[in-house]
Amino acid sequence: MPITTLQIPTPDGRADAFAAHPDDGERHPAVLMYPDAFGIRPVLREMARELADHGYYVLVPHIFHRHGPAPLVELPEHIGEEARTALVAQLMPLIEAHTTERIVSDADAYLRFLTTRPEVAAGPVAVTGYCIGGLLAMRTAAAHPGRVAAVAGFHGPVVAGGPDSRRSLLATLTAQVHLGHAESDMTPEALGELNRALDAAGVAHTSEIYPGTLHGFTMADTDAFHPEALQRHWDRLLPLLARTLGDS
Repeated sequence: MPITTLQIPTPDGRADAFAAHPDDGERHPAVLMYPDAFGIRPVLREMARELADHGYYVLVPHIFHRHGPAPLVELPEHIGEEARTALVAQLMPLIEAHTTERIVSDADAYLRFLTTRPEVAAGPVAVTGYCIGGLLAMRTAAAHPGRVAAVAGFHGPVVAGGPDSRRSLLATLTAQVHLGHAESDMTPEALGELNRALDAAGVAHTSEIYPGTLHGFTMADTDAFHPEALQRHWDRLLPLLARTLGDS
């Protein structure tokens, strides 16, 4: 499964990115995959390859491109709890600077870029994200209701802000949604409140806590990794994509 290194034009300069896709000369549905805050690294390339193997063109952007090319921080081969705490402290100013306006501007650029790729089929796209990438995925889907047919977020915030902000985001969402929450991130009470909000907005969704999980459970290079939960993530994500995009 080839990996293509890319430079995506945005209003604030070029964003480095990569894409994984089948090497068969055919056009395939596109999936925009937002990484977690630690960004582009080997585990994301492997996840993109695995998804592409099911017949998708998978685009993974460097979300903090305004601050320089990836990697912005030096990452150890395995991110333990001590390293994670230090890395999050380094990255927090970048996260806080990544405003809704920047998220939407970048999303416009990424989706526009996908329309130019000869490997990408015409039609709707899907967006998925991990950690902060889940928030970016939801904001992308809400900003492009006519383009994004499916959105999935894993162990990440659904929306920043309070109930009014959540209602505003969900009001424009037409994509089918799956949210996989870490047990350490979401109480059953908070899950019930979120799912009632999704129901009230008329959003077709599944939204569940993955048992026994910590924040970051999909990432094999962290202490939070949970192999069974990663498989559950694929078991939820792949049928969602097949329903909304089809597969090759």
